[in-house]
Amino acid sequence: MAIDPATHLDDLAATAARAATVLRPQIAEAARRTVDTLRNGGTIFFCGNGGSAADAQHMAAEYVVRYRKNRQALRSIALTTDTSILTAHANDFGYEAVFSRQLEALGRAGDLLMIHTTSGTSPNCIHVVRTAKSMGITTVCLTARDGGDMKTLADLCIIVPTDRTDRAQEIHLNIQHAICDVVDEEIGV
Repeated sequence: MAIDPATHLDDLAATAARAATVLRPQIAEAARRTVDTLRNGGTIFFCGNGGSAADAQHMAAEYVVRYRKNRQALRSIALTTDTSILTAHANDFGYEAVFSRQLEALGRAGDLLMIHTTSGTSPNCIHVVRTAKSMGITTVCLTARDGGDMKTLADLCIIVPTDRTDRAQEIHLNIQHAICDVVDEEIGV
């Protein structure tokens, strides 16, 4: 075998170590904003495309169902899950505002929007950030590379230090789980 599959783990560990070194303050701030939103009765919204859409769904489930502790259900919605809304909007109006339209219907000032976009340039993610800001909804973006447009658009942009989409998504999920640990500890039962 020419390629050692375990090098995947070595590379992931190195990327995680770099991320832990440079992103510690941003991760702590994202956790604080998440806890504050939930304590104040707000909803956490998640969105992303492709693999990031799957991560958005995964994270919404961690809040509604449970993470590591049994606790009350917490207000969380993935804007990636309703195929009727997604396909109707994409068909009738285009894909750019597919997340924004849902946020307009469901969101309110004091909520929090978590965007997963490894490029930071996805048009539908940029559109939803602008919509969120106009509604008084805080925005946290998990991205990679140079952060793309999200670097200046989101209230808080967590830029994983990698050019690889797969590594960025793996670290994004780990960061989100770290935030869940804080939520479990702070909000508890």
